Amino acid sequence: MSTDLSVTVDDGIALIEMRRPPANHFDEALIGRIVEAALELDHTPGCRVIVLASEGRHFCAGADFGGGEFARDHVDAAERLYRRAVELFDVRTPIVAAVQGTAVGGGLGLACAADFRVADADTRFVANFARLGFHQGFGVSVTLPELIGRQAATDMLLTGRRVGGEEAFRLGLADRLAAPGRLRETAHRLAAEIAASAPLAVRSIRATLRGDLAERVRKALDHELAEQKIHWATRDSAEGILASLQRRAPVFTGE
Repeated sequence: MSTDLSVTVDDGIALIEMRRPPANHFDEALIGRIVEAALELDHTPGCRVIVLASEGRHFCAGADFGGGEFARDHVDAAERLYRRAVELFDVRTPIVAAVQGTAVGGGLGLACAADFRVADADTRFVANFARLGFHQGFGVSVTLPELIGRQAATDMLLTGRRVGGEEAFRLGLADRLAAPGRLRETAHRLAAEIAASAPLAVRSIRATLRGDLAERVRKALDHELAEQKIHWATRDSAEGILASLQRRAPVFTGE
């Protein structure tokens, strides 16, 4: 396994940990390694649940528009990323995301791709796409309203505001609210509860409840990318991304 991702399995629970602190920005390569690890764990004897976590201060800040492949070519990088990301929804093993710090933009999308999210009072979920001047991605068009309802999802997406752990728990975006310093432990406890159930039944129940989720996400990603291509060519998107990198409020003109 690469240095920016580790995978361990213990007592039926696999830990997939991103190791790009502090922000754990992703790209096609990292998402691809997460997908490959999860799909391999589907066929690993004794693995019943996956905990998706990250090293450092934050869970995931999404794509890095200040450097790497996204800085060079938004469209090409997003096309390649989404082709890999959609495979997460083909994974058959339940996934629990331990979300510390912030899950921003595509990082929110990654958290929403899990079956469960564990947060604490300091966790922040942020759908900041409109504040960057472009349409949401990473399948958030499907996953976020499915988790918290259309109205609450619309609120998050149009305002780009930060949703703290306690509010996320009330909305249903977080499934468990951990005590301070107990987030990873709480995520592991939830995973252990799932692992204690009959594994064949768990996968069958999960598949029934998810239904055509993977197909709906695939269709949504096509639409999201088409919209993003349009917006990334606008002045507002250039301003939104630059303002984010400069840590200032954006000034949008509708151009």
